[in-house]
Amino acid sequence: MSHVIACIDGSAAAETLCDHAAWAARRLDAPLMLLHVLDEERYPSEPNLSGSIGLGTREALLKELADLDARRNRLALEQGRALLDAASERLVAAGHPAPVLRQRHGKLLDAVRELGDQTRLLVIGKQGTGHTGVQQIGDNVEKLIRGVERPVLMAVGPFREPAALMIAYDNSPSMREGVRLLASSPLLRGLACHLVQVNGAGADRDDLRRAAERLENSGHPVTVATLDGDVEAELHRYQEVHGLDLVVMGAYGHSRIREFLIGSTTDRLIRHAGVPHLILR
Repeated sequence: MSHVIACIDGSAAAETLCDHAAWAARRLDAPLMLLHVLDEERYPSEPNLSGSIGLGTREALLKELADLDARRNRLALEQGRALLDAASERLVAAGHPAPVLRQRHGKLLDAVRELGDQTRLLVIGKQGTGHTGVQQIGDNVEKLIRGVERPVLMAVGPFREPAALMIAYDNSPSMREGVRLLASSPLLRGLACHLVQVNGAGADRDDLRRAAERLENSGHPVTVATLDGDVEAELHRYQEVHGLDLVVMGAYGHSRIREFLIGSTTDRLIRHAGVPHLILR
């Protein structure tokens, strides 16, 4: 069965991330899974003391260091389990079904990929533990967006149930497929939709019209806007002026070359995001 999977850690965003995930699970009528992963770089499963210079044959000290690392990892495991239990209890108290709880040890991207067949939507926070700046994003955010083959909902700020959304339409294959999926998915069904294109050419605007017709036929009230200028600035301005609750966009732009350019439109948009972003593959 496909789940909405929320990746939680000890950051301050864990509660709002769970709220976003619970909303998505309810809209999709899908079970919710909470996933916590112990970072192998911070908590290696097997301590490596081979670089302990000068210890030589002091086996007692080496053993004590190994035991210390083992206790530290065990405490981290217990803390992660406590986070999962607390999040589950909070969701149940709010009237949501009890989520499935999963804990893994390793790299977050690897853990998420292993659950690929069980994933319908991945929910992540914009910032993880240790990130506080408005324009900072968590270390794993870009890796997950680039590395998974499922839609990603990036939770930003306190949860507010979306009433209207903006689709940043760029005529890329991911966005054309994304419009088709949105038209058939219950996740955003019936919500007012602003279909916004920046610097579109003639052929792009023909495709924009077809996208608007598809969304209208599926029950979305649609507003079409064509803008000119800096893509990031124009999209942010439009979202703020119209008070839109959610931004929908494709993972990366038209070409495979652009997917590897630091500072691409997608990277900059998520870095400056002030509302949740749904990122489609």
